[in-house]
Amino acid sequence: MPTIPRYLGIAADLRDRIVRGELVPGAKLPSTRRIADEWGVATATAAKALAVLIQEGLAYSEPRSGTMVTGPSRRSAAKTAPVQRSSRRPAHDKQQDLTRQQVVQAAIAIADAEGLAALSMRGVAARLGVAAMAPYRHVAGKDELVMLMANAAFGERGYPAQSPPGWRMRLELCARTLWSLYRQHPWLAQLTPITRPLPLPSLAAHAEWALAALDGLGLSASAMCDMHVLLFTHVQGIAIHLEREQHALGASGLSEDDWMDHQAPALRSITESGRYPTFATMLTTLAAEGYDLILDDLFELGLRSLLDGFAIRLDRKAEQPTNAR
Repeated sequence: MPTIPRYLGIAADLRDRIVRGELVPGAKLPSTRRIADEWGVATATAAKALAVLIQEGLAYSEPRSGTMVTGPSRRSAAKTAPVQRSSRRPAHDKQQDLTRQQVVQAAIAIADAEGLAALSMRGVAARLGVAAMAPYRHVAGKDELVMLMANAAFGERGYPAQSPPGWRMRLELCARTLWSLYRQHPWLAQLTPITRPLPLPSLAAHAEWALAALDGLGLSASAMCDMHVLLFTHVQGIAIHLEREQHALGASGLSEDDWMDHQAPALRSITESGRYPTFATMLTTLAAEGYDLILDDLFELGLRSLLDGFAIRLDRKAEQPTNAR
């Protein structure tokens, strides 16, 4: 009699817990490390077990949280997705009623859930339940679709009619607004380098707000541009890691804690070599005190530091004699 692979047995046990209601929707499933300890298997085997549940629509990966039990609505969507992909003759009215906005929103939903690399025109059609070529009646191809997605995403949040007082509060609002958009749509940070700005009306609205905050402070056009680019780069630079972590979690099945545990022997070899005493002391102290690398906290620290630097520069600018400007 053939032996059932260990990961399938583990998946079956977790599936049974979900069905019985022991693990309710939104509950966090055991980490790969905990599964490995409980079942006496390798973390790779534990990751395969969680991957089975994700493929079945019973669970999903949540960045910075781990693997969560799927709720009824998400589970229903996961179960119907394969049927939509395999449907070769979608209802005629669906194709007739299809709009560009629907195509864009479906593409955004795919990118939000799976990353920009998973986006395809065929995948968008499958999600909408229409023929593979139907989206092409509204967009020329994936490149145009991505630009439409970005313009829609950056346009989801705007600014108040009444500006807060002072350049610093205005720039803080701009940075936090952008950060919230990247948080909602991590793929936005992956689009283009800062040296190739996107000509999007909704992105220009954010630039207008930031530049207006700096206008009238005696800065040259190039200085205003530099400061705006630095602000935008800070937000984008931290946000890049949002989708990278999401991708790493999906690819490996390891949470951040699991990954760090997996890397412990290599890190121990480095710290115990004696060649990096400061690095070793820092890691030892952080391990003793407890430390979590939280991107939201890094964003806020970087924003404060950047704006503190801007303030010093603007103070020096104000102190310069008029004829020296």
